[in-house]
Amino acid sequence: MPDIISLLPDSVANQIAAGEVIQRPASVVKELVENAVDAGAKTIHVIIVDAGRTSIQVIDDGRGMSETDARLAFERHATSKIRKADDLFALHTMGFRGEALASIAAVAQVELLTRMADDEIGTRIQIAASKVVSQEPAAAPLGSSFKVDNLFYNVPARRKFLKSNATELSNILQAFERIVLVYPDIHFILHHNGAELQNLKPASLRQRITDVYGRQYSQDLLPVEVQTTLCNITGFVGKPETARKKSGHDFFFVNGRYMRHPYFHKAVVTAYDRMIPEGMQVPYFLYIDVDPAAVDVNIHPTKTEIKFENEQAVWQVLTATVRDALGRFCDVPAIDFDVQGKPDIPVFDPERDSISAPKVNYNPDYNPFRSHSESHSGSDFSSVNKKNVPSDWEQLYDIASTSSSREEDQSLFPSGESVSSGNLSNLDSQFDLSPLHYQYKGCYIMTAVKSGLMIIDQHRADVRIRYERYLGQLENHAAATQQMLFPESVRFSPAECVILQQILPSLTAIGFDLSDLGGNTFAINGIPAGLEGIDPVTLLQQIVTDAEDHSICDDSASDKSSINNKLLTINKNIALSLAQSVAVPYGQVLSNDEMEQIVNELFACSNVNYTPNGKPILSILPQADIERLFA
Repeated sequence: MPDIISLLPDSVANQIAAGEVIQRPASVVKELVENAVDAGAKTIHVIIVDAGRTSIQVIDDGRGMSETDARLAFERHATSKIRKADDLFALHTMGFRGEALASIAAVAQVELLTRMADDEIGTRIQIAASKVVSQEPAAAPLGSSFKVDNLFYNVPARRKFLKSNATELSNILQAFERIVLVYPDIHFILHHNGAELQNLKPASLRQRITDVYGRQYSQDLLPVEVQTTLCNITGFVGKPETARKKSGHDFFFVNGRYMRHPYFHKAVVTAYDRMIPEGMQVPYFLYIDVDPAAVDVNIHPTKTEIKFENEQAVWQVLTATVRDALGRFCDVPAIDFDVQGKPDIPVFDPERDSISAPKVNYNPDYNPFRSHSESHSGSDFSSVNKKNVPSDWEQLYDIASTSSSREEDQSLFPSGESVSSGNLSNLDSQFDLSPLHYQYKGCYIMTAVKSGLMIIDQHRADVRIRYERYLGQLENHAAATQQMLFPESVRFSPAECVILQQILPSLTAIGFDLSDLGGNTFAINGIPAGLEGIDPVTLLQQIVTDAEDHSICDDSASDKSSINNKLLTINKNIALSLAQSVAVPYGQVLSNDEMEQIVNELFACSNVNYTPNGKPILSILPQADIERLFA
C-alpha cells in the first residue's frame, strides 16, 4: 500500500497560516504596525487605499533590517524574539511567532524597502505568493517601508468574502486605535485614499484618548492606579454619568497588548453597582502589567484572548481599584468652611451651659371619636379642628361579615349598586369606580381580559409602538424636524465617523439636521420632533454605537435588492435606537388614560407579543390559575 502522508509545500502551508493570521486588511495593518513598534519607531505612517483592498503601506523610522534579515523575515517561524523555549514565558514585544510576514506574502504582493543606521544603502525585496520576485540594493531612508498590494489576489474566495469598503475601513480604524492607545509617545499618522484621518502627536495617555475620541473624555475620565505584588493597574475609567447602553470604548491592555476579557469586564461593571442603571456601561481604558510568565498570550491566532494564571485574584484587585477611583475622584458634596484656619466650633461646658431635655405636651383626655364641642376646653389641643365622625361608624365593620356570590362575571362593587348588606348606601359616592387598568410597581400594566389577567411590560410595549411609528416615518420620509435654538456639536472617532456617513441619509429622513464641521465633528442643528428632553448628543452617539454593534454596513450592496436590504437594516436599527431612548421608562407612574392609550396602540401594532429585538411584551395569567390560588 503506497504512502499517503506527505509534507505540504511551503506556499500551501503559508496560505493555511494566512487563513488564521490574516483575516482581512485590518489584520495586515495590525501586524505591520506592531512590527514597527517593536522596531523602536518614533513615527509610524500608515497609508491605505480602498480600505486595504488595493494597497496598504506602513512606513516607520525604526532600526531597519540588514539584507539577510530582510530576506529571512518572510520565512515561516523566523523571529528575532525567541531563542529558546524559556523566552516564550518572558515576552515583552508584540509579535513573536514569525508567521505574520510569511502569511502576508503568501496572499499578496509585498515590497519591502529598509535600511539600518550603519548602512549606507538599503535593500529592496519584492515577493508575490511566497515567491521572491527580486532582491536588490536600493537607496532608502532609515527604517522600513512595507507595501502590500492586491490582498488575497491569489485567493479569490477570500477576497470575495471581504465586506464593503466602509466596513473594512472601520475595522482598520479599530485595530489602529487599539495600538495608538498603548503607545502615546509614538507619532502615528493615518491616510486613506489621500485624506488624513488621524495625526496623533506624542502626548500623555489622557491627551491621546482625547485626541482619538473627543474633548468630552478630557473631563469624563477618572484616573486609576494601583501597584500590588500580583499586578499593576493604571489607566482611566468613566464617571457614572457617562454610562450608556453600549459604551463601545471599553479597553483592556495586558503588557501593552489589547485583550478581550468578559470576566474582567464584569469586574469593572461590578464596581459601578448601584451607581449606574442595570444594563448600562461606562467607558474605560485599563492597562494591566503582570509577570509574562503568569499569562499565556498564544491561545488565540490573533492573540486577543489571554489566559491568566490567577484570574480570580486579578478580578478582585481590579474591582477594588475601580471602586477606589470612584470613591476618591467622584464629586461628593462636602462642607466648605470659608474661614482661615480651623472653624470656630464652641465646646460644651456642663457648668456654664445648662441644657434641659425637651418636653412633649399632650392631652391625656383627648378622644378623636368625640366631637369638638365635647373636647376639653382647657386642653392645649382644644383649638384643633377635627372632623365629626359619624355615630354609626361601627357599622363600617359589617362589610367583613357580608357574603357575596363568586360568579365569574360579577364585580366586588357593581357599578350603580350599593353593598348588599349594611347601611352603607350613603358611602358609595366616596369610592371611585374601579379603573380599567392597574399599574404594578411602575413597570407593568395589568388589565382584565376574558381568559384571565393580562400583564404588559410598559417600557417594551412603548418600544414596539414607537419602533413601528419611526419605521413608518423613515419609509415614507414623513418625519418632522425640531430645530434647536442652540445647536450642539458632537465629535466621533474615525471609526464611528465611517458608520455615521453610512447612516446619515436615514438620520436625515427621520428628522436629524446635521452639518459636518470637519475633524470628525458634527453640529446638531435639529432633532426629530417629539424628542424634547432627550440629550441629542448622547442619543446620536448611542445610535452610531448601536449601528456599529449590529454591523449594518457589512453587506456589500452590488445590486438593487442588496441596496434595499441594506437600507431597511439601517432604518430598523435607527428606529429601534430611537424607540428605546424615548420609550416610557420603568418607574414612571401612568394615569388610567395613559395606560389605556398604550394598550390600544400596542394592539394596533403588527406584532403585539415581542419587541423588535425579540423580548416578550405581555403575558396572560389564566383565570383557572387565579381560581386555583384561592381553592
